[in-house]
Amino acid sequence: MVSASATGRVAGKRVLITGAARGLGRSHAVRLAEEGADLILIDICRSLPQIDYPLATEDDLAETVRLVADLGRRCVSHIVDVRDEAALRAAVDDGVAQLGGLDGAVANAGVLTGGPWHETTSEDWRIVVDVNLIGAWNTCATAIPHLLEQGGGSLVNISSAGAIAGFPLQTPYTAAKHGVIGLTLSLANELAAHSIRVNSVHPTGAHTGMLPDSLGKALGGERSDLVPLFINAMPTPCVEPVDVSNAVLFLISDESRFVTGLQFKVDAGVTIN
Repeated sequence: MVSASATGRVAGKRVLITGAARGLGRSHAVRLAEEGADLILIDICRSLPQIDYPLATEDDLAETVRLVADLGRRCVSHIVDVRDEAALRAAVDDGVAQLGGLDGAVANAGVLTGGPWHETTSEDWRIVVDVNLIGAWNTCATAIPHLLEQGGGSLVNISSAGAIAGFPLQTPYTAAKHGVIGLTLSLANELAAHSIRVNSVHPTGAHTGMLPDSLGKALGGERSDLVPLFINAMPTPCVEPVDVSNAVLFLISDESRFVTGLQFKVDAGVTIN
């Protein structure tokens, strides 16, 4: 159901976004709101001891909500850990009840650990796989029943250029994001008959604050030989969050109504080096 007052490329669509408090998630929220979407915004809003950079805060999420509201769009927010399927489902169900339906979801929440293989711990694997892969699955699984009720919709899973290029020094992240490709393709095949499209987006580095000290130390130290693997082919060290959000906008919009199973690279050519 599209609001009569909504205008834009995703006018009146109701979209779930995880990891929405800052970085790519906030950018997705603002870009979709600019084009007429109403939003359900989810974020953990606390840092995790296994991650050596700060995660978003409640104030960050409140600021994203304010930015969406200033654009005149409806917004429901919840503080939820995407690893908690029951809590995520309850939050999504509440948001859907308030907005009157769901037309799309963006599984954006993610964390990164860095360092050489011999310093990578089982705890690194657990936190990264739980958030980046199982969290993406939980997001899809909570959204799909609502999309089925709508007769279709769009799932967008944020992966990484590293999943395609095989970035070193972040093995759990690279493996989990590669797993997101498999999740996306499997669901794309299974849900196509229901007019639910499932695609993944693969950014190169972006200005998001996701940069573990351990990764920088490794690249600046004994594994400086690996630096060229992270250098984009195009003359930019990284992309802006909105560059990634423009891809998300296209995949949520009806402009991509017959696009499914796509690995949409916004990577400045890092995977063609």
